[in-house]
Amino acid sequence: MKETVTHKPSTNLSCCVIIPTYNNQKTLQQVIDGVLKQTHNIIVVNDGATDSTSSILKHYPEVHQIHFEQNKGKGQALRAGFKEALRLGYHYTITIDSDGQHFPEDIPVFINSLEQAENKNLLLIGARNMNQKSVPKKSSFGNKFSNFWYKLETGIELQDTQSGFRLYPIHQLKDLKFYTSKFEFEIEIIVKAAWKGTQVKNIPIQILYDETERVSHFRPFKDFTRISILNTWFVILTFLYIKPRNLFRKLKKKGIKRFVIEDFISHNDSPRKKALSLTLGLFIGLTPLWGLHSALAIFLAVIFKLNKAIAFTFSNISIPPFIPFIVFISFVLGNFILGQNETFQLHKISLDVEVLKHLKTYLVGSFSLATIAALIVGPLSYLLFSVFQKKKVSVVNA
Repeated sequence: MKETVTHKPSTNLSCCVIIPTYNNQKTLQQVIDGVLKQTHNIIVVNDGATDSTSSILKHYPEVHQIHFEQNKGKGQALRAGFKEALRLGYHYTITIDSDGQHFPEDIPVFINSLEQAENKNLLLIGARNMNQKSVPKKSSFGNKFSNFWYKLETGIELQDTQSGFRLYPIHQLKDLKFYTSKFEFEIEIIVKAAWKGTQVKNIPIQILYDETERVSHFRPFKDFTRISILNTWFVILTFLYIKPRNLFRKLKKKGIKRFVIEDFISHNDSPRKKALSLTLGLFIGLTPLWGLHSALAIFLAVIFKLNKAIAFTFSNISIPPFIPFIVFISFVLGNFILGQNETFQLHKISLDVEVLKHLKTYLVGSFSLATIAALIVGPLSYLLFSVFQKKKVSVVNA
């Protein structure tokens, strides 16, 4: 597919506005005129429009333009806009939809927020008032649905994750790889940005839903399915890789001693919550769910709102030096519970072959060991955490 770019000279400003558009002839001119009142650093991406979009854009020779011969999707339009903005030397870009729901007058709100922020690695999403009567119920529901998944995937609670009015730090995100091309791209980029360490925040904006002028190209079934598949993959990736990676990084950065003191002993969680987190991690770590210990511990800690650092750490009890002893004790305990007299000879064959040979005995013993250890260590850790908390309080009050 051929792509035509109309080149215009860059300016010294580090922020531009990108307007992706597809068959929004009724509102496009109004949006461009509104943005021009705020800045002349504009990139319009014509995503293969079949209406009078091309004719309208001919009246704006001063505006930098990208034209697709065929419709590729909003994600591809934004990615093309980002690439061109980087080529022109911009570090940030504000995206605004061409359907007329956003107010160009809010552009300075994004700029001011960026200028006042200490952390310039910042991604801002315009937060719409979704409680307005003019907001369609399906849009309000879809936004709440998206907010839930975003918090689960990143730990960040946002009021609005679907607004297309945003400020992106494109110079910070240029090395990320993206795979989506439609509306789901706007989910992919904010999730991956958060995983990379970019601060993602909401700022309040105005919103107008005029159904007589506004044309939405969101296809409820196809696009919702795409977004659901993406979120499913992100959730799996979150618990199998991202959260364990983040905890490992924290442990490496702080060191074991500081990590234990700050995240275990001195953490503001109650002794009960800490003890339950430790018990959960220990129980999972002693089960035969090899390869899933860390992910499962973090997932359950999130679900039950426990301390993820503690649960994660104790779920890693089955490390190489301990594995033979854990497996052997599990086998002995399983033998006892089942009333058997099987022999477990590690010196003759490999550990994995011996485990498979006596799998039933091992499984019974393993889950039994995990349960017994949890019942013993749980109350003891509660007492220990309680003692540390009392000492901490006494030191503060001294």
